[in-house]
Amino acid sequence: MEDSIKLILASGSPRRRQLLSAAGMPFEVMESGVAEIRTQGEPPRDYALRMATEKARAVSRRVPDAIVIGADTIVVCDDLILEKPTSPDDARRMLRMLSGRSHIVVTAFAIARNATILAGEPVESRVTFRALTDSEIAEYLATGEPFDKAGAYGIQGLGGGFIASVDGSRDNVMGLPTERVVAALARNGVGAPSARR
Repeated sequence: MEDSIKLILASGSPRRRQLLSAAGMPFEVMESGVAEIRTQGEPPRDYALRMATEKARAVSRRVPDAIVIGADTIVVCDDLILEKPTSPDDARRMLRMLSGRSHIVVTAFAIARNATILAGEPVESRVTFRALTDSEIAEYLATGEPFDKAGAYGIQGLGGGFIASVDGSRDNVMGLPTERVVAALARNGVGAPSARR
């Protein structure tokens, strides 16, 4: 594939931008505008993959010749999907639910060109929290960090101090399974400059 191919990340997430930049990929950012709405009874992995696919396709329709990466991250605990909290009380509820327990983080990605999906999959990591006190939760809420993050915490920020262990990719918990994405891009002729030499 030609070196001049444009790569677009269909996400406004600073964490995803950071991860893709660290992989040495030159890219542009274009938010998809796709509403994240789960259909009734939709399994978590299917939901995350559908959202990633819809985001990638939406931007790919606008810029057909580009390679577009869409992604979606959800947290699953007790078969309940924890998305971004809608209020401080919602964030507090989520953190109390996660306290002292394990949960699954699913990040799905999809890669599109000309509105056709070239690759995509949901990737899982298991995260275990230590027990949290009510005062720790209150102090964390006061930082504002939980409110734009699935499950109301960020592994790369202050919320990382709540985590006892991660089984699987930490990048995936941050919002992009970088290794899988880079491999899928390479299979479709897109790589970091160093990889093409």
